[in-house]
Amino acid sequence: MKSKNKIFNNTISILIAIFIALLIRSFLFEPFNIPSGSMKPNLLVGDFIFVSKYSYGYSRHSFPFSLGDSKGKIIKGKILSQNPKRGDIVVFKTPQNNRTDYIKRVIGLPGDKIKIINGEIRINGSLVLRKKIETFIDTQKNQIIVNKGRRRQFLEYFFNKEVKVLDIYDFTEADNTEEFNVPADKIFVMGDNRDNSQDSRFNTVGFIPLENVIGKAQFIFFSLENSRFLEIWKWPYSIRYDRLFQKIQ
Repeated sequence: MKSKNKIFNNTISILIAIFIALLIRSFLFEPFNIPSGSMKPNLLVGDFIFVSKYSYGYSRHSFPFSLGDSKGKIIKGKILSQNPKRGDIVVFKTPQNNRTDYIKRVIGLPGDKIKIINGEIRINGSLVLRKKIETFIDTQKNQIIVNKGRRRQFLEYFFNKEVKVLDIYDFTEADNTEEFNVPADKIFVMGDNRDNSQDSRFNTVGFIPLENVIGKAQFIFFSLENSRFLEIWKWPYSIRYDRLFQKIQ
């Protein structure tokens, strides 16, 4: 009898712990791993970040698997909705893909007119100024072999932020675009690694509905260079100690 009670109590404790973890994940903070280089130099492959779920309100995408509700019948729209600000780094799902999480920087808000000319951003007719700064050295294994990892880097004066971006090549596909008119209730996003990012400049991503924005990237809590999380034996020489608990700009 005691054995049965112990098993029952342990099961209840595990279920309560899972429930609390789901509540935290859905309403407060959720961890994410950076899988690609589209946000270099600010977010690197192997960074583990916390995203605040409360920053922009809650929708069905705030919950695991978007509540398994591809048609939005359980929750429609957004509760406690707040618009992101220009320059925020946000996690979202694209309208075409409700399973994959993307992370990019907010460039345009509802009603904005965005145009890229020779790699430079114009928002509502105003040029986002930038200047060339020191070369970024990409130490990722499959990148260091290209030009010894050297990448052209700029500092953009993006409204009230100074943002480091990579613009490696001139005259690439998305260096000159049509003018994008951001619809109501949608945002325009771009990766900081301008020549290596699938973002709102491309039809595969397009404008992002505010309902699809999951949260705001807040800080890096862990970071590994050229190593996987479960390869614990590599941690002593692969942890990027200078990136631990770094606030995301």
